[in-house]
Amino acid sequence: MSDASTAGNRDVERSASVTVRYWAAAKAAAGREVDHVDPGTVAEVLDAVAALHDGNERFMRVLEICSVLVGEEPLGGADPASVTVPAGGRLELLPPFAGGAVGGRGRRAET
Repeated sequence: MSDASTAGNRDVERSASVTVRYWAAAKAAAGREVDHVDPGTVAEVLDAVAALHDGNERFMRVLEICSVLVGEEPLGGADPASVTVPAGGRLELLPPFAGGAVGGRGRRAET
């Protein structure tokens, strides 16, 4: 991996970290496909991701509208502060691909 793709990730031990994968507009805004952060709740992982991209307003706007998968399971209407992402786990951030109502950080609006 290049230095740019691992910026902010050097101090997080990979085997003890959460892999955060970005898709589509989130990947473009982040400037990379993946970050590695400490495990915790979805809310804590998202806060860590936001800290890695501090000052990147485009990324922050995209982050606000992303749907979240924890492993292969959608976060859906669950409270991000109540769902844990364990060490070695994966969080996927998927922005809307083709319209649709979106609301709140990490949650699609109920339609």
